[in-house]
Amino acid sequence: MKKVTIHIALKQGVLDPQGQTIQTSLHSLGFTEVEEVRTGKTVELFLEDSADIEARVHEMCDKLLANPVIEDYSLEVEEALRT
Repeated sequence: MKKVTIHIALKQGVLDPQGQTIQTSLHSLGFTEVEEVRTGKTVELFLEDSADIEARVHEMCDKLLANPVIEDYSLEVEEALRT
């Protein structure tokens, strides 16, 4: 079994209202050294191992998990530890 971690974030240049809100809040708490906040999301998938796992996950991202118009994504594939 494989664990695939997908990091999805807005592309540079796309407004990030949530990031701006976090930055404003951090400044109000005295963390004025924060120059920019960009938000995103992480998706973890646990999949049966296969030779084309990365291609399949890219297909999932392109079709559902990420919006390729405004978001970039990267993924990491690792062995999933079974408990």
